[in-house]
Amino acid sequence: MSAEPVTRIKSKTPLPYELTAIHHDTHDTKTFCFALPDDSTLDMLPGDFLYVHATIDGKTVKRPYTPSSMTGATGYFDLTVKRYETGTISKYLHDREPGDTVLMSGPNPGGHWVDGMAKKVGFVAGGTGITPMISIIRWILAQSLPVELSLVFANKAETDIIFREEWDENEREHASFHCYHVLEQPPKGWSQGTGRITEVMLREHLPLPGLDTVIFLCGPPPMVDALEATLKTIGHSEQAIILP
Repeated sequence: MSAEPVTRIKSKTPLPYELTAIHHDTHDTKTFCFALPDDSTLDMLPGDFLYVHATIDGKTVKRPYTPSSMTGATGYFDLTVKRYETGTISKYLHDREPGDTVLMSGPNPGGHWVDGMAKKVGFVAGGTGITPMISIIRWILAQSLPVELSLVFANKAETDIIFREEWDENEREHASFHCYHVLEQPPKGWSQGTGRITEVMLREHLPLPGLDTVIFLCGPPPMVDALEATLKTIGHSEQAIILP
């Protein structure tokens, strides 16, 4: 018997998606699982994003979120969202419960991964800037692509590290995956990076600039602006630096 054809979903107008489950990743970050029809998937590449739409205090607002689930998964997709006191949509999502519906449009093209675009990939993430990275990393590892992966991940404290168990497991199981954590408030005995991401850290833990290298960079805007300039100083071309 031939496999059932998969329906690829993409919509410019907001569609309602049912929230089916919530996973608590850290003290202020949750992964929200939304239902799709069994034979359907989001029409996207790893790193593309959805807009979440809501009406809050009488105002219509929308914010972009990159699904953290595996690209091509059928029947569901995940959004991983950190709650910010100033984040209108993040607070809205954190107040949802299973059975609620949330309006979303897209997927929309972001700074995404295309198979074959590089043999060495660096990822520089701050906080929830990790969410576009996780879908790309999951895809490359699941497809067993011949790609060297290097992640530099900055957070305030060890309890803020999203997907910590997955990073540790990836390092154990995949010789091609490397992860370096940087903490502003490290615990006693911490052996990795402290403070903020520096040029020295990037030179040491990312692949060297080259035609077969790309760097994905995502995080708070001040961090992205500063580190984009640092990456260019190191020798990475503007074309090789991708902002999801």
